[in-house]
Amino acid sequence: MTTVAHTSATTADAVPADPQIVAAIVTALCDVLGQELTDITAETRLFDDLSLDSTAVLGLLMALEDALDMEVDPESLQQHHLESVGALAGFIAESR
Repeated sequence: MTTVAHTSATTADAVPADPQIVAAIVTALCDVLGQELTDITAETRLFDDLSLDSTAVLGLLMALEDALDMEVDPESLQQHHLESVGALAGFIAESR
């Protein structure tokens, strides 16, 4: 078993995530993963807790673009934006 340290999550978690964006992310995750997810919070880690892979991340981003009527700039998306639901919500809020 590998242990991964999460040091950059504290800056993303400092600002509370927009509940509307978090709800859109949860809905998109349910669609992408093909299952109902009931325990998702802003602290849920996309890779460690949900086992997302790169294909699932692309599907998630496309679903969010459709649901939130926005476009994700791949140049501005960084790994720390994908650490948790809250970090992704923060990135989306800044991108709008």
